[in-house]
Amino acid sequence: MALETSETYLTNVGKEMYKWASDLFPLNRSITGQGNRESLEYLKKLLPDLKINNFKSGEQVFDWTIPDEWHIDEGYIEDKYGNKIIDFKTNNLHVLGYSEPVDTWLTLDELNNFLYSLPEQPNAIPYLTSYYKRRWGFCLTHEQRLSLKNMKYHAVIKSTLFKGQLDYGELIIQGLQREEVLLSTYICHPSMANNELSGMVLTAALAQFLSSMKSNRYTYRILFIPETIGSIAYLSHNWQYLKKYIIAGFVITCVGDNNNYSFLPSRTGDTYADKIAKFVLNNYVKEYKEYSFLERGSDERQYCTPLIDLPVVSIMRSKYGTYPEYHTSLDNLNFISPLGLSNALKIYIKIIQVLENNYIYKPKIFCEPQLGKRGLYNTSSNDNPIDIVNLLAYLDGKNDLIDLSRLINVDFFEIVNYINALVKENLINSVNE
Repeated sequence: MALETSETYLTNVGKEMYKWASDLFPLNRSITGQGNRESLEYLKKLLPDLKINNFKSGEQVFDWTIPDEWHIDEGYIEDKYGNKIIDFKTNNLHVLGYSEPVDTWLTLDELNNFLYSLPEQPNAIPYLTSYYKRRWGFCLTHEQRLSLKNMKYHAVIKSTLFKGQLDYGELIIQGLQREEVLLSTYICHPSMANNELSGMVLTAALAQFLSSMKSNRYTYRILFIPETIGSIAYLSHNWQYLKKYIIAGFVITCVGDNNNYSFLPSRTGDTYADKIAKFVLNNYVKEYKEYSFLERGSDERQYCTPLIDLPVVSIMRSKYGTYPEYHTSLDNLNFISPLGLSNALKIYIKIIQVLENNYIYKPKIFCEPQLGKRGLYNTSSNDNPIDIVNLLAYLDGKNDLIDLSRLINVDFFEIVNYINALVKENLINSVNE
């Protein structure tokens, strides 16, 4: 696997990811429905080998049940003069997600029981849902709410709830080994640029990157699923296989803004995924904030539950729930950028490259080999022969390349270059093969 990705490549992919996000932004995604299918079909054009599957409404998945499918044609509130005050067609956040159908006239006092706004963010439309409780409602800015006059209003939601399906996408990129790396993102938020689309488009770009490699060490299992119910449903069918073969996993979300990085560890904090993630963040990111697993909020909640216990972590830019735009109409395409996306992709590519190259080696000869006659003193781009000598001192069949990088204070990818040279001279061999 190539160890460098050019800035030109990252810049171009950043622009592509932003375009994908712009195309997907208007679609009305939820945990079920046509918007999800349209989003998955879009992703399939980018990833031809993506398999689109589904779970049927009513299926029992562990302690949960796949809900009815939700479809909405329109939703609006109009005043007594026929003026539409808010309209789903203007912004799909205006209707409470999974609202049941309604067609009724209400006084302002009555209507206020079905309205949701944010007094502390008067210009933002909140994103709210009611997946598992039948009700209806509208979301609007607090400024809009305060402008409503004391009159009767016509509330209309033309929606249907029916026995349908929950759709998801799965892509498996085969590697030389059976052990797998899990990459999981979700597809259930309408018009959320950072909290939703950044994860989808970065995961798609990462899948393209992996597919372009001639051979991968690990097999990569890539999921595009509705959050929570999607991971629960997928695990209910696959958990035993995943528990046996997943060596590291990453929930990819909130990776499109330009703020500092965030790290959410696994439940135990000591898995191989934790080791890889913290090593990359400590060495290739200027600054990041580590959160506690007690502050979890995405699909790591399911992957890391005790009876499943997969080694899954998450590297984000602004962590969900920590930025004021989160779950509002302000989490729009202006909140993310091509640069934010490309920089996050660069970090995830580093994750993949470290995973792919992090072997354990041991020497094949006693004492130090004579490096001079093999021309190995000049292997380092820093022209520091002591680095390779120190490396050989710790190649004991126990330390992996991450350990070695820490022990001798040499960049991981510089060590990979040393390792390749030593293997070529038949001085060391991998204990992993």
